[in-house]
Amino acid sequence: MEKELNSKESLALITSMIRQAKKEAAGDGSFQLLLWGWVVALCNIGHYVLIKLGFDQPHIVWLLIIPAIIWSFGHEWKKRRKSRIKTHLDEFLAQLWIGIFVAMCIVLTFMPVLEFRHNPIILLLGAIGVFATGSIIRVKVVKAGGIILAIGAIIGFTLPIDDQYLVAGISMVLGYLIPGYYLKNQKS
Repeated sequence: MEKELNSKESLALITSMIRQAKKEAAGDGSFQLLLWGWVVALCNIGHYVLIKLGFDQPHIVWLLIIPAIIWSFGHEWKKRRKSRIKTHLDEFLAQLWIGIFVAMCIVLTFMPVLEFRHNPIILLLGAIGVFATGSIIRVKVVKAGGIILAIGAIIGFTLPIDDQYLVAGISMVLGYLIPGYYLKNQKS
């Protein structure tokens, strides 16, 4: 026989469930922030260093993106298969980041049209995703990461293309990795 809950117990149960859903969404977000923070920061900084060293094809470092995409999608697919409950929060964040990923792919497809000034636009798209994620899960450090990415985009728009890679790399460290490690430590 199930026990009926009084209003105080009901409110405590609902609050606990909301807190748990928020914690799960925030904690898992650390994986994506850390994966993409490391990969994109290394690619940007590697690209910048190879340019400065006079390497003919500095864009070769971006091949690291291919295994990162596979790993990212594999991780999400596995997580969704294991998940017993899919909350609106989970679904919204997934759809938000899918939309941002598609927008980034469109920007990258039109790099020649943009005269290869794509980095600030990519940073802005990332800023929107990180800031919105931080707002939804109510974590100020994550929101701050979005603001840092937006500032990086503004700085990037004022610089020559080669220097945009360095700014983007630094922005990814500050805007993705710091919030990612913060979330990871909160989960522990």
